[in-house]
Amino acid sequence: MEVLRSFQDNLPAQDRLRVGLSQIAPIWLNRDETLKKIETETIRAAEEGCQLVTFGEALLPGYPFWLDRTGGARFNDPLQKEIHGLYLDQGVIIERGDLDPLCAIAKTHKIAIYLGVMERAPDRGGHTLYCSLVYIAETGEIGSVHRKLQPTYEERLVWGPGDGHGLRVHPLGPFTVGGLNCWENWMPLARASLYGQGENLHISVWPGGLSNTHDLPQVLAKEGRSYVIATSGLMRREDVPQDFPGAAEIIANSTEFLANGGSCLVAPDGSFVVPPQTDQEVLIAADIDMGKVREERQNFDPAGHYSRPDVTHLNVNRARLSTVKFEE
Repeated sequence: MEVLRSFQDNLPAQDRLRVGLSQIAPIWLNRDETLKKIETETIRAAEEGCQLVTFGEALLPGYPFWLDRTGGARFNDPLQKEIHGLYLDQGVIIERGDLDPLCAIAKTHKIAIYLGVMERAPDRGGHTLYCSLVYIAETGEIGSVHRKLQPTYEERLVWGPGDGHGLRVHPLGPFTVGGLNCWENWMPLARASLYGQGENLHISVWPGGLSNTHDLPQVLAKEGRSYVIATSGLMRREDVPQDFPGAAEIIANSTEFLANGGSCLVAPDGSFVVPPQTDQEVLIAADIDMGKVREERQNFDPAGHYSRPDVTHLNVNRARLSTVKFEE
């Protein structure tokens, strides 16, 4: 796999953070094999000196690309039921320890991780998938699990809507890092909830597609006066397993790329540090400078001197939602 480097060794050590954007394809809907690939790429990023590595939305075990290629909205359809059952079976149960090997790698290599997973959540009965963005600290501990607030369009056929429990930020080197899944990056109030906690490095994760990342990351950077990482997955026709239910129909209704990447890194002034990378698996390793954040906050700080909480403010419910509450 190609490694694209953008290093700045002349930066003051106290202001520098080296980040990695891992644009890879899953071993589609195979949780164990995809996790092994993620583990390998995490170690690769650590060997490049990265203190943080990020992966695409729903990468573990994969995005539901079949929905708009096989008539996913057909009610009570046997094929859709079969695929859904497989998807659910391959979901990530964090409480079961599914991410423990990756947490161990984070601790050993002292690297933090943002990873998009399809979470099978026991606290919601264990039979619905949530598109979750998991933060693993460099200590190997899971810092937050953010369930996507609103699945987009056909995603609603296979994912449940999340809650605000994971709208949290984390200290990492000189930065404060937070993240959102795919199109919830378009949600102004979700972004504002992170700005208000001091976010200055924003992680946006995507299933893959230049159409998603060619403009929004620059908007987010200018609005937040923050660095913005946009990490995408990749999916090619040949990544569809031949024995996957409906494989022939999926392949027949797909171009060469079901998702062509588009990962990029944007500076707080809206300029590209690394422009969108497409059509290949790649590790982007780059240094970012906290000094640039301080400079850009001079004329705009969305939760500081350029806010009016006496006029407008945001209330956020960070409770983990459930259908039942037990009192013993």
